[in-house]
Amino acid sequence: MWKLSKTDILVILAIQVAVLLCFTFQLHHMPQEKLTQKHILILSSWRSGSSFVGQLFSQHPNVFYLMEPAWHVWTAMYQNSATVLHMAVRDLVQSVFKCDMSVFDAYMKEHRNKSALFQWETSRALCSPPACDFFQRSDIIPKHSCKTLCGNYPFSKVEEACKTYSHVVLKEVRFFDLRVLYPLFIDPSLNLRIIHLVRDPRAVFHSRENAANELARDTKIVVRHKNNMKDMKPYAIMKAICKSHIDIYMQVKQSLKDRYLLVRYEDIVKTPLASAAQLYQFAGLHFLPSLQSWVHNITHGQGLGTKVFDTDSRDAMNVSRAWRKTLSYFQTATVQNICKDAMKLLGYQPARSEDELKNMAFDLLYAEESLAK
Repeated sequence: MWKLSKTDILVILAIQVAVLLCFTFQLHHMPQEKLTQKHILILSSWRSGSSFVGQLFSQHPNVFYLMEPAWHVWTAMYQNSATVLHMAVRDLVQSVFKCDMSVFDAYMKEHRNKSALFQWETSRALCSPPACDFFQRSDIIPKHSCKTLCGNYPFSKVEEACKTYSHVVLKEVRFFDLRVLYPLFIDPSLNLRIIHLVRDPRAVFHSRENAANELARDTKIVVRHKNNMKDMKPYAIMKAICKSHIDIYMQVKQSLKDRYLLVRYEDIVKTPLASAAQLYQFAGLHFLPSLQSWVHNITHGQGLGTKVFDTDSRDAMNVSRAWRKTLSYFQTATVQNICKDAMKLLGYQPARSEDELKNMAFDLLYAEESLAK
């Protein structure tokens, strides 16, 4: 029997270690199976609380979120109508879901930073590694801090970051006919889920009036080739918005079934923690304790908020009802007439008099259980 010397043992151990290190190196550098991602599209209209719902997802450490990437299509091709732009918007959304950010080349200059993206600072994923090194993925990141520190990273970081997340969530307000999205619905690689966020049309009308200048270009695209009389434009776009909510509900609910979720903004602000839990469960995400605290704090602040697209802490319940104090009954009745079918479908009760409108004890929201099934 051979007797090994101390030197022989050391040599054998060294060879074993070298083989192990070589195997480990090869294992780590083998082509990895692509991360299986979940894809969620938040569909809504302007001034419906969609920025807040977007933030519910954006602040989750497992989510790559972008706010209204189709803004770039509408900005670059503003001479066209919403109908004409539908295909371009669809193709952009599909590419972004697949983390192919070269789709933005058609709408941006060649040499750009990630700050070229519309409202990029509202995406926590673009404010943390690998897109930015100043924060951690687990941080709740205020957009103002992100904008100050993270804007100068190259645009290539957007695609790099997207590929590292388990969930890709996009929020869009520029779809008025969901038939154009059919290829995405049947794409097995996406397995797309839809969160359909609605808000009382009267509240949307009121909020749009307060943000008319910021929304002017989008409004013109929507009502182009329709009634362009200045006084009628606010009501023309409300007609288009309300019709789109009916169409979305009718076109998507039956085809997607358990991949479709209808949510009212008023229900979210009434029970924010329960509603957030429902949204996370639908998306397959855990409702982390840090996010529970954040949701409570951001919906139980002071004031009503004044800036467009701002989601700072505010009294969310009062925000949802502020329109009743300032909207005239004539305006209210006009919107109710234009949007009566959508209001009935989505569970909003008409105010039949000035007294009913101004009386906050009179509930204009039907119970969630009464929504169309």
